[in-house]
Amino acid sequence: MIKRAPRDPLRLGPCSIRGAGRMLRVGLMALGFVAGATPAFADIVAARYEAPTTRYGHAVLGDAIEYGALVITARDGAETRFELPQELVFEDIAPRLANVTGDSKPEVITVEAHQDKGARLVIWGQQGRIFATPFIGTRYRWLAPVGAADFDGDGHIEIAYIDRPHLAKTLRIWRVEGDSFREIATLSGVSNHRIGEDFISGGLRDCGQGIEMVVSDEAWRKVQVIGFSADRVILHDTDAIPDATGFARVMACQDG
Repeated sequence: MIKRAPRDPLRLGPCSIRGAGRMLRVGLMALGFVAGATPAFADIVAARYEAPTTRYGHAVLGDAIEYGALVITARDGAETRFELPQELVFEDIAPRLANVTGDSKPEVITVEAHQDKGARLVIWGQQGRIFATPFIGTRYRWLAPVGAADFDGDGHIEIAYIDRPHLAKTLRIWRVEGDSFREIATLSGVSNHRIGEDFISGGLRDCGQGIEMVVSDEAWRKVQVIGFSADRVILHDTDAIPDATGFARVMACQDG
């Protein structure tokens, strides 16, 4: 479970920025995102959100502060900054790095939210957006990423997230194939976030049988593990309670 940085409402003035020690610099594996073989950071090496803003008052992550800018850092130290228009924010924990295009170079995965259309998942490169899912379609509707990996071993990267973890509670899996980004599977009745928490629970694990997703059931009574093979979602329960200890045990392959 990865928490987002603490908030300081007093630092929201027009000239405020986060101190260097509080900026989010996230490596490929840091948020449970797995992208096949050993990562090769030949290009993007870090990403962070900047420009905290209260212009989108959803507060699903525990406060009203979101972000208006994404900064991507390359291996040579060069930084590229993307400013969102006023109708958009990054409603997210932190940007995630994962090689989703299969070129051995990481891209950046984020969650954007639109004032009228709700959230969408977006993949960025140094030149800007590469892929995006459709917006959910309604203001204050959110999605929580699970992880990115080649779940079924076919050489293409899948990206999983839970669409409206408090309402629809639906796992959606999308696949990147060349220039195509399409949804390939769904599963209802699961969640990975509760309103007001500043972290997303579960993530990805590899216990020797391929990469699996770790989530909660929709009622938050048990931790569940999801595999994906031959375009089929494979769900099994564990005996772990979906709290910090239970999730940690399952993520560490200690669920029997």
